[in-house]
Amino acid sequence: MIEAVIFDMDGVLIDSEPIWQKAEREVFGALGVKISDKEAETTASLTTVDVTKYWYAHQPWTGKSLDEVENEVIDFVENSVAKEGQPMDGLIELLELFTQKGFKIGLSTNSPRRIIPTILDKIGVRDYFHSISSSEDELNAKPDPAVYLSTARKLKVSPTNCLVFEDSDVGLTAAKNANMKAVALLPIDKFNNEEFAMADLKISKLSDFSEKHLTLLNQIVH
Repeated sequence: MIEAVIFDMDGVLIDSEPIWQKAEREVFGALGVKISDKEAETTASLTTVDVTKYWYAHQPWTGKSLDEVENEVIDFVENSVAKEGQPMDGLIELLELFTQKGFKIGLSTNSPRRIIPTILDKIGVRDYFHSISSSEDELNAKPDPAVYLSTARKLKVSPTNCLVFEDSDVGLTAAKNANMKAVALLPIDKFNNEEFAMADLKISKLSDFSEKHLTLLNQIVH
């Protein structure tokens, strides 16, 4: 029986992926790094630490440390979110539904810890969350399940009684490896992609989720 709902952040709570991509292109581009669209897809689900290491390994630069560059990316995103961040369509209503049902609500993200309050405050949802976890505090980021297991422990709920909302195959893998049920938030044209086959449910927007889906998900036995 589902007792807790855990959300990914980027691409689920807020449409911040374009902001991260812009930050990546501007900050690394200023260092002479050339980023193709295909490579940008490769780095989209990585932590900022791993993204910085990735680009340095492929196109090394001089003059700035990896920590300095990583923090420039985070600063760029934080400033952009503070100016233009908007909650995903249907998010507030969905959080209200889970709150009314008495579910515990958590957050598990690969994003750095310091940017989380900025995003939650900007979109006005911080008070809905009972527990927050960043992969920055784990030995391994998603697809490792650690960040999801940490949130479940903080919520004092068994992983098998947790439902996750994710938008990436890396995040879905982490959730399923944590033995949690998972909803994939995807464009309709990706519903049949093999990498998302592990999802227990696929929706194209948060506002599509209803109590009917809760009933169906509770009937699934893993």
